[in-house]
Amino acid sequence: MNIKRGAAGAAVIAAGALVLSGCSLPYESEVIEGTEITVSWNDIIDNFNSSSTSGNNIANSNVTYLTTASFNYYDNSPELVQNTDFGSYEKTSDDPLTVEYTVNDNIVWSDGTPLDEADLLLSWAYIFAGVTDEEGAPLFNYANPRADLASSLPEIDDNKLTLVYDKAYVDWETQYGVGSVAAHAAVMLAYPEIEDPQEAKDALVEAIQNGDSEWLAPVAEAWEADFQSANTPESELVTLSYGPYIVEELVEEDYVTLVANEEFAWGPSPKYERITIRQIADPTAQVQSLQNGDVQVASGQPTPDVLQLVQETETADYHTSDEATYEHVDLTFNNGGPFDPATYGGDEETAKAVRIAFLKTIPRNEILEKLIHPLNPNAVVRNSILQIPGSPMYDPIVEENGSAEYAEVDIEGAKALLEEAGVETPVEVKFWYPEGNERRAAEYELIATSAALAGFDVTDDSEPNWEFTDTAANPTNPHDAVIFAWASTSLALTGTDQYLGSGQPSNFGGYSNEIVDTRLADLETELDVDEQIAIQLDVEKELWADGYGITIFQFPGLTAWDKGVEGIAPAPLAPYYFWNFWEWAPTDGATAE
Repeated sequence: MNIKRGAAGAAVIAAGALVLSGCSLPYESEVIEGTEITVSWNDIIDNFNSSSTSGNNIANSNVTYLTTASFNYYDNSPELVQNTDFGSYEKTSDDPLTVEYTVNDNIVWSDGTPLDEADLLLSWAYIFAGVTDEEGAPLFNYANPRADLASSLPEIDDNKLTLVYDKAYVDWETQYGVGSVAAHAAVMLAYPEIEDPQEAKDALVEAIQNGDSEWLAPVAEAWEADFQSANTPESELVTLSYGPYIVEELVEEDYVTLVANEEFAWGPSPKYERITIRQIADPTAQVQSLQNGDVQVASGQPTPDVLQLVQETETADYHTSDEATYEHVDLTFNNGGPFDPATYGGDEETAKAVRIAFLKTIPRNEILEKLIHPLNPNAVVRNSILQIPGSPMYDPIVEENGSAEYAEVDIEGAKALLEEAGVETPVEVKFWYPEGNERRAAEYELIATSAALAGFDVTDDSEPNWEFTDTAANPTNPHDAVIFAWASTSLALTGTDQYLGSGQPSNFGGYSNEIVDTRLADLETELDVDEQIAIQLDVEKELWADGYGITIFQFPGLTAWDKGVEGIAPAPLAPYYFWNFWEWAPTDGATAE
């Protein structure tokens, strides 16, 4: 998996109510019969619910993007585009913040069932933790539940839902949307005796409105577990779609093929009848497949050799740019390992010293020089956890956040910290990176070699399945250090609480800091830019001082495509080059297969 979790960017603040209405011409399909395009990605879907904690990753969300829609999306500017073909949203009040969402009446799931207020209400139930168990914990294992944002039961009407926010949330415009799980599908999987979709939806609405957690518990369990599938699911309920495509076939760790959805009749029409996403983890192999004509689009985590290979491919065009995704190393605070206070009898300061000592050994500049500069000579080490280099807030935060302590590898400083803390060496660190990822394997080798000089024995604990991200199945991360990337799906100012906040579903390392929790909450209602910077600076000072982890670099993006395909326009935000799939088409006289 490639983790998708939301990351910080520039705030998207609505200037006023959005009232969208009008008439449109009858839908006309532009699908070209018999056409198929094969594209590549470094991983493949294994969960049809990309909203759940276990499913919240790029490989899953790429497919979700092809099979669903929402009230808005980002283009490659990136600019937020209102998706009026799908529905509308209107801010009807500032105090309290109230937003009315309406889905157009021609949106249907691929089994012919209308998408309506039941689906809207289900989204509220998991996004805002609207239903809980007897202990008050959210029933749905959503990747970033926000019980503090819109806790009141929404009003619903035909195809309509009205949210009343608990506070003036700055990122309200990108907070709510409809997911990839049909309300009636979750109910019918939980209660097989219910065979009528409308009956299922009615029962769900009634249960949510009455707070019937006992009846809803099996639905939440099905929502989490029954949509996990590495191969073509047996039940068609799992693959229901209301977007342009529907999954036709899935083969574990190999490929997924999507076919044009015959029930889709409301938005921009795709051109290809079929899209196959093939899993190719090695970026060199992706380009070789492009050269051989086996795939028509290659994109991934490039190396200098990969870029050269692309440049030598005369049959392909390519695009390079930084992506809104950054590489980082996170440490685990609660697994009984070297960075856990429990290992030292609960001594927080000793554990912190070990964490900081380890982070001081990570050769960020060497990683940048050897692996990133050949792709982007202007790339810099990223020194902010919350802001991207080049953003207006980046420099003011970096000047004071404490990242300067890690500007250079400091082996002697690391040794001194371990000695002062009375920690014997070697200190064993179980280090995870996704197996088969060439660039991260190279990063691991550089980190292990450097850390060994200070007395750390960094062992390869890699596996390919990102099992630690399924916090329902693995509440404690077995790895001591992990390297992966956070990929931004929006320019929202908020959202980092999902992995920095205490006890949050995407907080894989068990990190907890009351100041961080409080200040991230403050950020959600702060409109003054100077205060937004001050709040983020307070958060970052805590993170860097705690030895939470370390940022390394911004992803250099590389996408190459066969000249027989037009319409490829890579974007910096996830879903990257998939964002305008409906515009992909064979060039004149070419047929992609």
